[in-house]
Amino acid sequence: MMRSNDTLSELRSRAMRPSEDALPPVIVNEQDGSPMVLVPSGRFMMGDDLDKESPQTVVHLDAFYISVYAVTNRQYRAFVKATGHQPPNIGARIDSLSFWREEGCPEEFDDYPVVLINWDDADAYAHWAGCRLPNEAEWEKAARGPEGLIYPWGDRWDENNCRNRNNKGEDSVAPVFAYPEGVSGYGTWNQSGNVMEWCSIREGEGNSGRVDDGDNALRQERGGCWRYPDKFVFRASQRSFVVPKAVNDFRGFRLVLPVSI
Repeated sequence: MMRSNDTLSELRSRAMRPSEDALPPVIVNEQDGSPMVLVPSGRFMMGDDLDKESPQTVVHLDAFYISVYAVTNRQYRAFVKATGHQPPNIGARIDSLSFWREEGCPEEFDDYPVVLINWDDADAYAHWAGCRLPNEAEWEKAARGPEGLIYPWGDRWDENNCRNRNNKGEDSVAPVFAYPEGVSGYGTWNQSGNVMEWCSIREGEGNSGRVDDGDNALRQERGGCWRYPDKFVFRASQRSFVVPKAVNDFRGFRLVLPVSI
């Protein structure tokens, strides 16, 4: 398996415009080093009609770049050092894991997704990185790939393609480059399983991406996680809502960079 540094080097070598008018298929965000893949503009069928929370509706999105991986402990450490932002919650009783200690996060966990952060933490990081959190439509389109699949890898459930309770053994969260069999058609890793991911839309907003300032306004989370056993929650269209101050050991985030044309 290609290691994360090798993958980043390969993506850097490909981050070039193939022509004067075409957008590069892969870029690297210079602020935090996140490799990002292009999701082209156009319509897609959001939702799968498999439950009342995921009705099918046609959505048009402008082109955007989305992180290949969830934000890692390595990246979050750089953010904390640069800004003085509080580190991930340390020692909370709800945790079953916390790689962060008072002295920081051990390097051996650098390539694991950062968890134990609330929505405001994720949003602050995104702004520092010159990006933003994905809205739920962007997140879903990236996860379903060009073919609009139920899971990032296809329409049939396979528990071996993502980290979940049935295959994690004694471990919990996995490195961000684990489970290559579960990569989406656009090239994003672990949008199903491993950790849930914060999105920028609250309940009832539609697809605008606007966010209420109220502390009690619900935010979106997507993706399923290592705690869950039920294949139903790992669908790319599965929606759930959570209060923005929630801090858990199964929720992280990835970034979106809108395209200006």
